[in-house]
Parts: sequence; C-alpha cells; structure tokens
Amino acid sequence: MLQMDPMRPLDPALPITPQLTQRLRDRIIRNHLKPGDRISETEIAKVYDVSRQPVREAFIKLADQGLLLIRPQRRTVVSRIAYQDVLDARFLREAIEADIVRLLAKTRDDALIGTLRAQIELQKRVHADDLETFTQLDEQFHRMLADAVGKAGTWSFVEGVKAQMDRVRFLSLFDYPMALLIEQHTQIVDAVEARDLDRAEENARQHLRLMLDYLPGVIAANPSFFDLPEGGLAPSVNTPTLGGEYT
Repeated sequence: MLQMDPMRPLDPALPITPQLTQRLRDRIIRNHLKPGDRISETEIAKVYDVSRQPVREAFIKLADQGLLLIRPQRRTVVSRIAYQDVLDARFLREAIEADIVRLLAKTRDDALIGTLRAQIELQKRVHADDLETFTQLDEQFHRMLADAVGKAGTWSFVEGVKAQMDRVRFLSLFDYPMALLIEQHTQIVDAVEARDLDRAEENARQHLRLMLDYLPGVIAANPSFFDLPEGGLAPSVNTPTLGGEYT
C-alpha cells in the first residue's frame, strides 16, 4: 500500500474533497507519487478513512490539472510531466508576474518593501540542505507580490495551471542555485523600491526564465518522467523583452 502521510489525518470539520485534492497534489508535485504509479479510490479512501466519493471527486480535479490519468474500469495512474504544459505554464506565469511587478513599482508601498525584504532575509537563513523550506518561502514571496496589488485571484489561477512546472522544480531542487534566486528576488524588490518599472519587469522576466536553463538537464536525468513531443524538445518561446524581441 502507498504510504499517504497517515500521521496527518484530514480535518473532519472542513470539506474533505479539497483537502484530499491538495494532499495528493502536493505528493505528486513533490514526486513522492511518481509518473506511472498506480493509485486507487479504495486504497486512498482506506488510508484517509473516508468514503470513495470525495476520493473520486479529488481524482477528477487532479486529472483536470493533468496530474492523473483516469482509465475507467481499469486503473488510475500518475501522469507523466507534459513538456509542452511546462513551457506554457512558465510563459503564462512570466507574462502575469511581469505586469504585477510593474504595478508594484508604479504604486510603491514602503511598508510592503520592508515586508518583502524581511521575507528575503528569511530565505537567506535557510540552510542549503533545507530545500523544502526554501521552496515554500519562494512560493510565499511570489504570492505576496500578487496579493500586494490585489491580484490574489490571479495568483490562484496561476497556481492551478503551473502544476507541471512545479513538478520540474522539485526534480531540479538540488541543482537550483539558491543564492542566485535570492539575489534575483532582491533585484526585483530593489527595482520596485526605485520605481523603475522597466527594470522591475525585466528582472521578473529573467528570474522566471531561469528554469529553462535547467529543463533539458532535468529531462535527461529523468526521461521516463516526461511526455515529450515527437521529434524531440521543442524550442521555448518567451514573452518579448522590453526591446520588443523574443529571446
């Protein structure tokens, strides 16, 4: 039987389906459940001590996010990482966050700047081996940017479409340069504080393009995890730079 963190029971006072969906989503994104792993409604229901109905609903939601492949009357398996979905999610996220930091730079809030710098200090204190904590802080940093300009709903939308991108990020955690990510966060805040709209946008774009440098290596190290297009890897198309050219 798959070990689904049985020491963390679901909260019966809260809706069960969203809890199950998030719990299973986290385990797939963190590759605790790997592409090709089989899971069943009966098994999950037993682990979490719930009926099969909320499990079925959670499976459907995860299938909609491209994380599960449901084969009626046969089996449900964890899907492979769709390469094109990774590129699409990163493209979308860059476009959205570039506009978010422009808005922040235009309406600079000194209290927010202080809060962001304090959050970056927390990132700097994370031990090099504690990549899970750093990832949580990184996610929090980007969510704070969206919340600050009243775009919490937009960030929720981004979270819903970037599941495949997050799976790649967890596969590449040990290769990601934590110090560089922190420096890029600092550069974004510096530009926002200086009210330099163009620099803030460009810093955000460069930050979100970093994963493209690591993607081919992650695929080469984990080829069975990915659903690749016929003919090999397609080139990534980014949003345009401020000069108007695609890079």
